[in-house]
Order: sequence, then C-alpha cells, then structure tokens
Amino acid sequence: MLDQIHLLAVVTVLGVVEQAYFFLQVIYARRVFGISPPKISGPPEFERIFRAQVNSSEYFPIFLALLWQAGLFFHQGLAAALGLLYLYARYCYFTGYRASSSERLTPIYFSAGVLWILVAASALGILRFFLSHYVGLNILQLLTA
Repeated sequence: MLDQIHLLAVVTVLGVVEQAYFFLQVIYARRVFGISPPKISGPPEFERIFRAQVNSSEYFPIFLALLWQAGLFFHQGLAAALGLLYLYARYCYFTGYRASSSERLTPIYFSAGVLWILVAASALGILRFFLSHYVGLNILQLLTA
C-alpha cells in the first residue's frame, strides 16, 4: 500500500514545511515591525505578509483533501505533480504578495486552477470507483474497447 501513497506523503510533508516557512515569515515580520500578538494590523508591508500567510493557511486543508482524494481515486503521480505545482504557485503568491498586493493575482489564479483540476480528478476517480464497485461497470475497460 505504501507504494500507492508515497508521492502523496512527500507532497504533504513539503506542504507542511511551506506552511511553517510562511508562519516563520510572519514571526520575523512581527519582530521587524514591532507588532506583538494578537495584533494583526500595522504597516502595509506587515499586513501583506500576514494576509498571505493566513490565506495560504485557509486553503491548505482544501488542498490536502483534494490531493489525497485525487491521488487515491484517480492517479497518485498526477495528483503529486499537481500538488507540487500548487505549492510552487502558493510560494509565488506569498512572495508576490509580500512585494505588492497586485503581484499576488497571477499565482492565486494559477493555484485556484490547480485546485479545480484536483477537484475534477477527485470527482472522476470517485465516480469510477462507485460505478465499478456498486454497479459493476468498468469505465476504463469500456473506453479502451
């Protein structure tokens, strides 16, 4: 079974490390700008870093759920590759947002597109499983015939 999930596990760990990096950037920004918790407002430079981290954290559970569903029900390799693209887009989003709020737009749209592809792969994989398991209909066999 582990050979069916090892790529998903690697992407998951990389995602957790990325989230930790974003969190550490907020801690560093708090020190630089003298903003003690629980305050969340300050100079625009701090607020952009804070918002980028919070936004990335908000989407992380959605990403993980879709990554694992697409990997288990559709294809592990494709899901892992899409997961790496998503993490790269999120990194670009974070660094872009840190520089300027307008530089976050392209990476956020790209990462949203990757999430929608993961949604589609998850849905197709789950549909294929249900049809095969409960109806006895093998779609892949029908498509290749």
